[in-house]
Amino acid sequence: QVQLVESGGGLVQAGGSLRLSCAASGIIFRINAMGWYRQAPGKQRELVAVIASGGSTNYADSVKGRFTISRDNAENTVYLQMNSLKPEDTAVYYCYADVFRTLIRKGEYWGQGTQVTVSS
Repeated sequence: QVQLVESGGGLVQAGGSLRLSCAASGIIFRINAMGWYRQAPGKQRELVAVIASGGSTNYADSVKGRFTISRDNAENTVYLQMNSLKPEDTAVYYCYADVFRTLIRKGEYWGQGTQVTVSS
């Protein structure tokens, strides 16, 4: 069993900052990648940022230069530092993990989501 728990969401004024955290727990052999997705009302869920086991990262064009994803492998935790927030960043943010549960068994998992609201 693998669980992902997000924290750090909230209400912030445009131009402000938030730091999201996601902790993975349970039986995990190895984490292949962790990342953040977001979903605004009436829109599809979209990738925000992802970090692979080797440390390489990818970002959505809309957040490049403003958001930074990082990880603490010892604690199976991923972070998303969000700076210069804009109203269009308002969404529910979901943590995602692609893992090996055993040497050969893969799994994909999602957190429950944390609300980020940016006021203008």
